[in-house]
Amino acid sequence: MAQVDTSLQNSQAFKDISLSFVRHPVTDDIGVFTNESAIKRSVTNLVRTRVGERFYASLLGSELEDSLFEQQDPDTAIVLEDDIQLLLENFEPRISGADISVIYPLDTNELTVTIAYDIVGLSLPRQNIEFVLQSTRI
Repeated sequence: MAQVDTSLQNSQAFKDISLSFVRHPVTDDIGVFTNESAIKRSVTNLVRTRVGERFYASLLGSELEDSLFEQQDPDTAIVLEDDIQLLLENFEPRISGADISVIYPLDTNELTVTIAYDIVGLSLPRQNIEFVLQSTRI
């Protein structure tokens, strides 16, 4: 029988440092994000990172940013959704049950990304992230 890693399932809190390195006004420490804020920032950073952008993690990232210049069609959206799904499964173990939606509104130079997920080990409501990427190319 295979053993299941339950270390994340029993977690009580998550914490990430702020990449702006702004000091906290009271503690004078580097700012931190906790629980849903930390995970939301991580998911957004993963999805917005281009493949190959990180030197020692060449597989990390998605084609989302580059897809703004692609032909707008449902097939491209499905490929991006699958790409993001695989990215989150491989690089963000703190979430589960991610639902991804990529929509190309007609006659615009933008796409809308919606990601819904549950946080592993915390009893919080389902989390949602939505952002719009716009192309400045005319």
